[in-house]
Amino acid sequence: MARVTVERLGHVVRIGLNRPEKRNAFDLAMLDELAQAYTAYEEDEGLRCGLLFAHGGHFTGGLDLAEVGPAVAAGRALYPKGSVDPLAIGPRRLTKPMIVAVGGYCFTIGIELALAADIRVAAEDTRFSQLEVQRGIFPFGGATLRFPALAGHGNAMRWLLTGDVFDAKEAYRIGLVQEVVPAAELLDRATWICERVAAQAPIAVRATLASSRAAMTEGPEVEAARLEERARALMGTEDAAEGMRSFVERRAGRFQGR
Repeated sequence: MARVTVERLGHVVRIGLNRPEKRNAFDLAMLDELAQAYTAYEEDEGLRCGLLFAHGGHFTGGLDLAEVGPAVAAGRALYPKGSVDPLAIGPRRLTKPMIVAVGGYCFTIGIELALAADIRVAAEDTRFSQLEVQRGIFPFGGATLRFPALAGHGNAMRWLLTGDVFDAKEAYRIGLVQEVVPAAELLDRATWICERVAAQAPIAVRATLASSRAAMTEGPEVEAARLEERARALMGTEDAAEGMRSFVERRAGRFQGR
């Protein structure tokens, strides 16, 4: 059985973690299949927004340390060389938006996958934990990089340094998730947000992501110097012309990504 499912809905792709009998714990096969799904999304020009969710009652219980731990200790990378890294640490990263929908257990790598994404939606029953310090290791999938930047140092350290479990209400309070919804509505709500993103001009969406990410990694002043250049590049596109027509005609734009 596939560890990861892929479903195309127009310009949206839904990527599903599919090891529910193990609470979607990540073994090596799931890590590889997830990277393959992200890479296929990145390379498909017809896809404009991705959604990562999970089959079953839990997003993920974390890494299957009995298998993954020894492999990583022996030097294995979490994801295949040359593929898109879903944790956005390796050299190849998504240039398109990714939304994550979490519920049930969202432990360790689950939080880090969410942190690497752009928009996060949680079910009311979600329980989060970055519990590596309780196992004698530390989060090496990006939590130490992104959690403090997103939630503030103190809020992040409260959970990173204890490994304690926190709920969806706390995740919303500290900005880890953008919406909290009933579990029965999670997939539909996250899909709706994906469709809203996919309905916008894809070149403009990617430029917005690139600018925001550059500001975080290189600093706002460095990116400030690029803003006009990015804007001028977009102004000459067919999508920009369609955006102006749709504004004048008071209708939604019909964007082609050109």
